[in-house]
Amino acid sequence: MRLPKFEYFAPRTLEAALNLLIEQGQDAHVMAGGTDVMVKMTHGRLKPRAIVALQEIEGLEGVRFDAAEGLTIGATARLAAVASHSDVLKYYPALAQAILSMANVEVRNMGTVAGNLCNAAPSADSAPPLIVMGAEVTLASLKGERRLSLDQFFTGPGFTLMEHGEIMTSIRVPVPPPRSGASYKRISARCGVDIAAVGVGATATFDGEVCKKAAVVLGAVAPIPLRAMKTEGLLLGQAWTQELIEKAGNEAAEEAKPISDIRASAQWRKNMVAVLTQRALREAQERAQNA
Repeated sequence: MRLPKFEYFAPRTLEAALNLLIEQGQDAHVMAGGTDVMVKMTHGRLKPRAIVALQEIEGLEGVRFDAAEGLTIGATARLAAVASHSDVLKYYPALAQAILSMANVEVRNMGTVAGNLCNAAPSADSAPPLIVMGAEVTLASLKGERRLSLDQFFTGPGFTLMEHGEIMTSIRVPVPPPRSGASYKRISARCGVDIAAVGVGATATFDGEVCKKAAVVLGAVAPIPLRAMKTEGLLLGQAWTQELIEKAGNEAAEEAKPISDIRASAQWRKNMVAVLTQRALREAQERAQNA
């Protein structure tokens, strides 16, 4: 299918981009890496009147780590650049795991974390690990900036709390607490480069052998990344044993709300939630012990 006709803008400042979004109206669409936008346009699912590209805006491409503030990922930072960043590999290996599981090298060299989040697919690989690690996003408009916790950002498949005229400028992830670890596990029923049929992000912080903080987020098994609150409740205040981890995996499967589609059946997804949750929890525990 041929691309629809549209105007293309490549502003050099954030202010210019924000002004263009207002001037071009509701049919204007922001583009970072373009790996999702161009596919939607090619298949006729997106027909924008104007594309406002962010790649020429200085300052949005960075990946920075500060020992006090944590990790900041700019809106146009490429997935590959984030996954290979030395501080991401050292302090946020679960995020690197998630990114390296996405698609293929070509997509990772073009796509962005911000784009993956703004696309708001229930299967977005970057969402579960970022949510469990307490990430927040910065949204800019002509009115100023606002920050949102990522676990409140998604409202449904393809929908977020972003308003027209807003641009996500960065993702911020706090410094991991001492004695903490995180993990991301995913599986696709068809092939390695297919989108996730199930994804699980988990993190845990320990005081001695006892878990004092835990988070589990399930991907591709609900309309939005799903916080498994009952599962987390089982883990808190407990010394983790193999039996407890298995019980938590089964509880996560009960909390999942999957559907059957061309990629997998609902029952298969539930089964895989149990398996992947156990694997993610074990790895989070191991990383916490070695932190």
